[in-house]
Amino acid sequence: MAKLNCWEFKNCGRQPGGAKVEELGVCPATVDSSSDGLNGGKNGGRICWAVSGTFCNGEVQGTFAEKRMSCMNCDFFRKVKLEEGQNFLLLPG
Repeated sequence: MAKLNCWEFKNCGRQPGGAKVEELGVCPATVDSSSDGLNGGKNGGRICWAVSGTFCNGEVQGTFAEKRMSCMNCDFFRKVKLEEGQNFLLLPG
């Protein structure tokens, strides 16, 4: 089974070329190459909670410290944590 990135799972349309880029802008998780490969994702796609400026619940989010509780209750966060098991990365190392 292929591992989904957050923009694929959430179908947010904020990836480069996505349907909502003109309205909402490109999500930083989609272009954060420093996180490429973490938790098996493309760019910040499977560690989006650690990327500042992502867009969740209708508004731009801040740093992980500011959005931690929201992210830890997110269905995508829980999915990645379950899929990665012991290899799960909460934050880039």
